[in-house]
Amino acid sequence: MTDSKTTTTPKTPKDKGLSSNEAARLLQQYGPNALEEKKVSPIKKLLGYFWGPIPWMIEVAAVLSATVRHWPDFFIIVALLIFNAGVGFWQEYTAGNAVEALKKELAQKARVLRDGAWKVIDAAGLVPGDILRIRLGDVVPADAMIVEGDYLSVDQSALTGESLPVTKKQNEEIFSGTIVKQGEVVAEVTATGKNTRFGKTAGLVEQAKTVSHFQKAVLTIGDYLIYVSLFLVTILVLVQLHRHQPWIDLIQFALILTVASIPVAMPAVLSMTMAVGAMLLSKKKAIVTRLESIEEMASMDILCSDKTGTLTQNKLTLGDIAVFAAKDEQEVLLMAALASREENRDAIDEAVFLGLQDKNLLQAFTQTKFVPFDPVHKRTEATVQDKDGTIFVVTKGAPQVIMEMAKLNETDQKRAAKVVDDFAAEGYRALGVGMKKKDDQAWTFLGILSLFDPPREDSAETISRAKKYGVNIKMVTGDNLSIARQIAGKLNLGTNILKSDILPVSGQQKNISADIGEAVEQAEGFAEVFPEHKFSIVKILQAQGHITGMTGDGVNDAPALKQADVGIAVSGATDAARAAADLVLTSPGLSVIITAIEEARRIFERMNAYAIYRISETIRIMFFVVLAMIFFNFYPITAIMIILLAFFNDIPIMTIAYDHTGLEQKPVRWDMHQVISVATAMGIVGVLGSFGMLLIAIDWLHLDVTQVQTYVFLKMAVAGHLVLFVARSKEHFWKRPWPAPIMIWSAIVTKIAATLLAAYGFGFITPITWPEIALIWAYSIGSAIVTDLVKVRVYHHLQDNKLRHHTFVKKLSRSLSPKRFSRRKAMNR
Repeated sequence: MTDSKTTTTPKTPKDKGLSSNEAARLLQQYGPNALEEKKVSPIKKLLGYFWGPIPWMIEVAAVLSATVRHWPDFFIIVALLIFNAGVGFWQEYTAGNAVEALKKELAQKARVLRDGAWKVIDAAGLVPGDILRIRLGDVVPADAMIVEGDYLSVDQSALTGESLPVTKKQNEEIFSGTIVKQGEVVAEVTATGKNTRFGKTAGLVEQAKTVSHFQKAVLTIGDYLIYVSLFLVTILVLVQLHRHQPWIDLIQFALILTVASIPVAMPAVLSMTMAVGAMLLSKKKAIVTRLESIEEMASMDILCSDKTGTLTQNKLTLGDIAVFAAKDEQEVLLMAALASREENRDAIDEAVFLGLQDKNLLQAFTQTKFVPFDPVHKRTEATVQDKDGTIFVVTKGAPQVIMEMAKLNETDQKRAAKVVDDFAAEGYRALGVGMKKKDDQAWTFLGILSLFDPPREDSAETISRAKKYGVNIKMVTGDNLSIARQIAGKLNLGTNILKSDILPVSGQQKNISADIGEAVEQAEGFAEVFPEHKFSIVKILQAQGHITGMTGDGVNDAPALKQADVGIAVSGATDAARAAADLVLTSPGLSVIITAIEEARRIFERMNAYAIYRISETIRIMFFVVLAMIFFNFYPITAIMIILLAFFNDIPIMTIAYDHTGLEQKPVRWDMHQVISVATAMGIVGVLGSFGMLLIAIDWLHLDVTQVQTYVFLKMAVAGHLVLFVARSKEHFWKRPWPAPIMIWSAIVTKIAATLLAAYGFGFITPITWPEIALIWAYSIGSAIVTDLVKVRVYHHLQDNKLRHHTFVKKLSRSLSPKRFSRRKAMNR
């Protein structure tokens, strides 16, 4: 393939760009503008499930069965091995497809000139020779040469390691993957895909995969269960060898028992539950970019939200115009329009153009240079030439900035400040307009436009819902204090709004006083905020112990979005903000975030239920089997039965990803003490119940050993699923929300299969009578009710202890507070 850089000649934006046919031909020649992903073949992935510690144990057990010619055992063990591999592969494949679908929804876009018109297309469709428009906040989609525009300030740190932005001018090259910090240019694509500078070095770059707190906790539980299982199995093996049991049968049984006790399905359950939740969120216009961030979303207790476009409609309406040096209101609007670009479809620019009574006036002027708005300078600027050849410069932006540039006299300064304050008191944003001749230094202050951005209809209700869920919303805006208070009041957020001047900026966050920390924590919003202040707000709130979410849309918001526990890129966000965020919204407003919080908490509850079930089941099976063998000196259950139990239990546990769960009204965090306490209590009840059942079978029904084993098998199969239904809720299992239909039906089908197997044996196990089966079912249901009562009692006991501790800490913190000490000192004086 020829290097794309040598195949094109620079064009000017006056051209019509490439035709669709020409672009299609070049796409065929150079391939899509995307990096080639190294994908492992499905066959290789599937074979990977037969390699590792757990598969090895099952494989050794199969070999031992074949050695002693226990062929039924051998075939069922091999079936278990294939079943585990198949389930794991299917879950990973499904989760992987979900992530791929989410990536497609987040595909990078590019503004390209095709067939004489500007279009927005997927960046993957770019080809060498395409003409692009690139501006503030964009991630450059391909290597390109600047052909029009003064300059572009780009962050190349991801590519070159340079910490400061680099300025690129006309006829200089910009590289794929770099982030535009300032400026706007037109550029011609010179290389795409693997031929770009980024594509050639991408092999050296690996993105680290992070593990969430919740995954760490669940994996810790997995390790704990493995150690407990291995300890108990070691004791069992030593005791049975001392009793001179056949070592091949013993080792085979020990391996199978260990496999059954270790949470083999845990990674599959985790990934499937996260992926199902992420797909559901994507249908509700919220795309999760990092599955593990769902846990942080469930724990989030503060959300810092942008005002414009999130709490408000971002549909600006032109209000009154205060005229200063201009002839009339229309001249102020005309100059503001000349300092805009209509094709950029900016909300402020659109309001300005709509206010112009005669758009034909614009045809008498030619814009020769345009400097777009950026968050630092807070204004746009354009160099304009009229039909007589006179060149002048116009600007529009924050009134304080334009006023300072124009160096107003005291009278005009006071009047302008009053106009801005009056507009703000009514909730209007103010926009200053100025102009000067090209060679002049002095600016003329023409006037002030007022713009109103009304609150979204659903914002007040959404904020109320968030408060009910224990999420405190803080408004963040670049508008002045008066506007911020006016909008916050309308939304029932409160009027304790802080100005950004109390916030530290980059590099000053280390030494933050307790007073500032408390002020930020108590504030209901922040006004006159620059992007670097957002980062400080997040750091301060995290230092106060809060799980913090932050919304953003601009390139300078990216550091704050990355720092936040949950970074949220709002609808219409720049590519840079979307790349830094954990959650990308594709519809405006806050209501989508509340939906995401609800779903995240449901996912958390499912994982919590799974952890409790898994621990209690291991305790129930391992302790019962090992203790029964030590005290009664016979196998209470055979190896083949343990394998069948694994079949019957693994299928329903997979459906927990679809379960209906309760919705916690407060942010949820991992409570290991609670999980282990509840699971241990349930496990102990299960062990006692199993021994009760064993004694009934031996002493009352007088069953022989093989019948006792079937008896124990059916009891464990039935009771195991009932434990799952008990574990899924903090309340009694018969209360709402009831389990999902798929969960109920999977349990019914597998339980019927286990019951029929116990009744007829089918050559695998010794059958028992239907009255004995009925007794097992009745006993298991009774045992589940007892387990449920114990579970609820333990939860209530832990909750009472937590409340007592919280009350004690609250009283202690009040008694030790600086304010109380200062009052005591004053009284002593």
